[in-house]
Parts: sequence; C-alpha cells; structure tokens
Amino acid sequence: MIDPRTPVLVGCAQITQREPDPLLARSPIDLCADAALGAATDSGAGERLLAALDTVVSIRSFSDTSWRFACPFGRYSNPPKSLAARVGAGSARRLVYTWNGGNMPQWCLNRLGEMITRGEVDAALIAGGESLATQKAAQRAGIHLDWNEDPGGEPELWGIPTRGWSDLEDRHGMRGAIYSYPMFENAIRAHRGRDIESHQRVLGELLERFAQVAAANPLADRRAGYDARTITTAGPDNPYIGFPYTRLMNSNAFIDQSAAIILTSVERARALGIAREKWVFLHGCADAHDHWYITERREYHASPAMGVVFERACAMAGRSLGEIDLIDLYSCFPSAVQAACDAGGIALDDPRGLTVTGGMPYFGGPGNNYVTHSIAEMMDRLRASPGRFGLVTANGNYLTKQSAGIYGTEAPQARFAPEDPAIAQRALDAIPKPELLALADGAATVETYTVMHGRGAPAWAIVIGRLDGGERFIANTPTDAAVLADIQGSEFIGRRGRVSNDGERNLFVPA
Repeated sequence: MIDPRTPVLVGCAQITQREPDPLLARSPIDLCADAALGAATDSGAGERLLAALDTVVSIRSFSDTSWRFACPFGRYSNPPKSLAARVGAGSARRLVYTWNGGNMPQWCLNRLGEMITRGEVDAALIAGGESLATQKAAQRAGIHLDWNEDPGGEPELWGIPTRGWSDLEDRHGMRGAIYSYPMFENAIRAHRGRDIESHQRVLGELLERFAQVAAANPLADRRAGYDARTITTAGPDNPYIGFPYTRLMNSNAFIDQSAAIILTSVERARALGIAREKWVFLHGCADAHDHWYITERREYHASPAMGVVFERACAMAGRSLGEIDLIDLYSCFPSAVQAACDAGGIALDDPRGLTVTGGMPYFGGPGNNYVTHSIAEMMDRLRASPGRFGLVTANGNYLTKQSAGIYGTEAPQARFAPEDPAIAQRALDAIPKPELLALADGAATVETYTVMHGRGAPAWAIVIGRLDGGERFIANTPTDAAVLADIQGSEFIGRRGRVSNDGERNLFVPA
C-alpha cells in the first residue's frame, strides 16, 4: 500500500516553437499555457486535473531576471494568475512566482512534495517558458509586440531574492553567467594540470556527446550534431564569448521553449482516475548553496554544495549514484558539468551519458526553466522503461544554488521526508572565506581569470587573485591588444604581477 499523501508526478509536456514570424509566434505566457494544457492531457485527466489544481507555480522569466534579456514589449505583472486563467485553473488558491535560478524548478518540486505530504497541497502545476528568439527577431525587424498583461493581485514569491553578484564584482564587470563560468573553467583546467590546447580537446569531446543527444531529440533547438573540433574552434560563426568558451560552448538562451509538470498526492491521482503507468515518484531530493558571491569562494574548481546535494538525495532515495540508470546534469556551461561530475564521482565519458535532452548549449537554455524540461524528459524516459531510476541536477546563479532529484516509477518504501536543508547549509556556510579587499595594492598572483570578447576580438579581462599576504581581490587588466593576447595565449593562472587601484576599481598588470 502506498501512503495516500505521497507526492507523485502525473503529467508533463514540452514545447519548442520555431515560428519565424514574430507576429504569428506565441508569447511566453501562451507557450506556458500550452505546455500546461499538454501536461494535463498527458496525465489522461485533462480538464478535470486542471480544475483540481490548488497551486500554480510560474518559473521566473529571463526578462524579469537579467538586464541582458530585458523585454521591450511589456511584462506580465502576475504570471501565475495569467497562466491559471488561461488553463481553467481559476480555483487555484496559491499562485506562486519564483525568484531567479536554474535550480528553481527542482527546488519548487521538492517544496511542493513536502507540502503534499503535510496535506497543504493536493494538486500543483509548475510551468515556465521563454520566447527570447521571437523577442530578438521582433527587435531586429522593428516589430512591436504586446506582451503586457496585468490581471491584478500579487503572486506569492518563492526562492531567494538576493542578486547573484556583489557590488564589488559589478564594478569589475562580473555580473552574469557569461562572465563567471569561464572563470570556473580556467580554474578547472589549472587544477587538472592541463595546458590550454589539451583542455579544449577534453571540453570538445564532452560537448560533442551532448550535441549528439540533441541531434536525436526533435525538441532540441540545435540539432546539427556538432563535432568536438567545430565546438571548440573559434571563428566568425563561433566566436569566443568569454575565453575559453566559444558561442557553441555557451547556454543557448535565444530560444522559444516551454515546459510544464503536474504533481498530486497519490490520493488525488487515484480520485482523478490517473492511470498507474503515468505515475513517477521523487525518491530523493536535496538543496544547498555555496558562498553566495564568487569572490567569497574557497576555490574555483569545485562546488562543495554539489557534493552535499548528491549525498543527501542519495541517502533519501536509498541508492547510490552508481545505481542510477539515467542522468541529466545541469549544463549551462561545461564547468557546471565538470563540477557536478567531480562532486558525484561521475566520469565525463560515463556510458550512461550525462544528458537526456542534449543540454543547454544544444537542446536549449530557456532561462530559469530548463530543469522543468529535463524533469519532463526524465518522466517520459522512465515511463517507457519502468523500474529504472533517473537523476536530475539543477544549478542557480553561478555554481551557487544546487538542487537534485532522483526519480523512479516504483513507489518509495519510505515516507517523503527530505532532510531540512538548513542542517547541511550550516556546514557549508562555515567553510572559511578568504579575506577580500575591495581595493588592493601590491604584488599579486592570479587565481583565475577570463578574457571577454566583443566584435570578434578580445575586449577586456577579469582577474581574481591573491596578494602575497593571502588577501583576495578582483581586478581588471589593461585593455590593449598585446596584454589581452598574452593573457589568452598562455597559462595565466599563477601568473605574477602587480595590482593597484583608482579608488573604485582594481587594475592588475601582469609581470
């Protein structure tokens, strides 16, 4: 007998829109609604399930997250209310909009599972979507779209509102994923003891396997099946963004994609007549985060929070990572994949594969909502082969917020009861932080770095380093071409130099 308060996933759907005409393409909220309708249809309960929803969770859009993706066509003031109205879930009493983070779909699912167990929720929808490809096309064509909607009211907000970068990092231009993940990558390379060329080969081989999965996935945005050399070779069609990452090594944000999942209690699933073969259970889950700001981290080649999340999720599920059949690691950038593999003891060439979708550079990186897609894809894979187990990982901000879920079609043997995240978080928060100087002066050594590109050439660089006394600093470098070419052309980690400041920003000049 299954405890009637056990949470169970009963419906899922994904959409990839490829409409070239911005005037015909669906808006982000309409894509979300279509995915939600698809998830209800997938369950077999259709409109009856939508009418039974008491909770609607809308994953925060990228236009409400990052200055890089701000929408000029208006905004949805209460996305979950707009979504509920579109799908016939008007009786839903809890309307949630999340704060940002790619971890949020899994984080919300973990929380909703607890709420179902406690009897606070019976049926919940999680949905998100982006129309950034349409937004970009409309802007380029000078077309105005009306994506403004105010249904009234204020949604409940879930997650952590704190911005992912500090004011100090902002002053030095490190204010987003394209700036920070290359810095992790260079640190990983140095930690492995590889030179630049050999490390790029490793990354190319890793991402080639992701591209091959995407090539076989009809929902993937990039299905060319790029080979390793194409992925890592910089050129006019594949320029560096932040060294060492080319365009094909970055998450592909300019897509039109949406996904939705629906979970209920077992009791409600039975009452709605949802067939047992549709059920997928969350056997284990966990959440944790590293020190919030990058300049506070102990090291740049690893994520302690990832190790904690793997350990706690596996303990709850009662199985090791070696007993998992299917894996989808969060793949915004290669450094995130490698950090997860290191934390879980997973080989980069694990024969199980590291993605079920094709990953964010090739399947698509729909803002904060990618993991809703990977959960939906995992549900479909597990239903097709009952008895197997799947792992989904999620990552928010800049290797900051970590989340994981272990899924299976078999009913859990124990009550759904994740460990309180605060328990592990106390130990993570206690990891010593280096002394950070806002303004630095003196002889110094580079810890990690990246060179940002613009218009096909190196434009400027970010450096994190240590003074000889051990204090940490963040700095920029001179922007002349010779200096940037030197930084990018040879191993820069461990390079000596001198840092000074102008009273606001630090400048590192290599020796």
